[in-house]
This record gives sequence, structure tokens and C-alpha cells, in this order.
Amino acid sequence: MKTIQIALVDDHRLFRSGIASLINNFIGYKVIFEASNGDEMISKIKPDFRPDIILLDINMPGMNGINTARGLKTAYPQIQVIVLSMFDDADKVLAMLKLGVKGYLLKDSEPIEFERALQKVSQGELYYPEFVTRLLLDSINNPVEFDKLNSREVEFLKLVATELTYKEIADQMRISVRTVDGYRDQLFEKLHVKSRVGLVLYAIKNKLTEL
Repeated sequence: MKTIQIALVDDHRLFRSGIASLINNFIGYKVIFEASNGDEMISKIKPDFRPDIILLDINMPGMNGINTARGLKTAYPQIQVIVLSMFDDADKVLAMLKLGVKGYLLKDSEPIEFERALQKVSQGELYYPEFVTRLLLDSINNPVEFDKLNSREVEFLKLVATELTYKEIADQMRISVRTVDGYRDQLFEKLHVKSRVGLVLYAIKNKLTEL
């Protein structure tokens, strides 16, 4: 059986090291190189030395994930891409899907999900978690409003307006506390607020919750 060759592109060295170790323990998969951004990745790929699958971070210094995926689609369309992300930013998810990425994984996914994604994509299939499917449906059903808040952000806002701690919100949404932090920071920027109080006021103003 052919060994599927993998490249990791992420600017966090410890994360790369951990994922590389995980993948190298999967039967039939081998990490052939790592890179901290798109520029470094491109310098390592050669016509006779290229991965079958690239695990690609979205947010990186230098050439980010979106620009890297765009370049790969043109130069090496045969290389399959699986996106890595800290949280499900709707705009970035859709941008990557439009570029033809074959899979999407949250960085705090369980090891079995990484293996399942690699299996699916290496067999020519797609691997999109449930939240990606939801975002796609939202974009179809609400094309005008979609650039504002997606369904998971609305769910998070409703929970923020309760007495739940961020840890309890994470448990209820079945995500990690780190992913909750990502939602919070993303909404701070998107809604131009600076605190949980600001998020609660936005939720009240837009009738996502009641006093």
C-alpha cells in the first residue's frame, strides 16, 4: 500500500511537532516536511518532491492560508488541502471552500478526526465537520445576512448573555475553551465591542436574548 505523504504548514512549532508525531503513528501516512508559512512551503515543494496532502493553517505571518491555497490551486492542483483552524470563522471557511480545499479540521479535534480526515481526503472524498455544513447551508439560505453573524456565533452570543462561565459555554457548545476564546475575540472585532458586557448589550439590542 502506498504511503500517503503529508506536509504541515503552521506557524506554531510545538503544534506542528505534536501533529507530525500523531500522523507518523498512523499506518500509511508520513510527514515529509513542515513549514511555518506559505512562502516556506513553496520553497520546499519540487516537481519530484511534493506531498499528497497539505494540512494548512489559515492564520499565519507572511503568506497566509488563503493565499497559499490559492497558489496551490494554480501551481499544484493535484495536491489536496485540509484546512487547520482555531475556530470556525465563517468568512474564512467559505473563502477556503471556494478554493477547493478537501477538508477542514479544528486544531483541537480529537486524533481520530485527524485520521478520518486523512483517510477520506486520500481516497478522493471530502471531510467537512458538521459546522462547515451548517455554514454552507446558512450561506445559501441567508446570502445577504451571512457576512454578519453565522449560526454558531449567534448561539455563542445567546449563551454569553446568560450566567454561564466561558468554560460552561464551551461544554454546552461541545467545543474547547480555546475555541470559545476564539469566538469571543472574533466577535469583539466584528461587533466593535471590548468586553462581555458589550456582547450582552448587542445580544439584547438585536433581540437574541431578553432582560
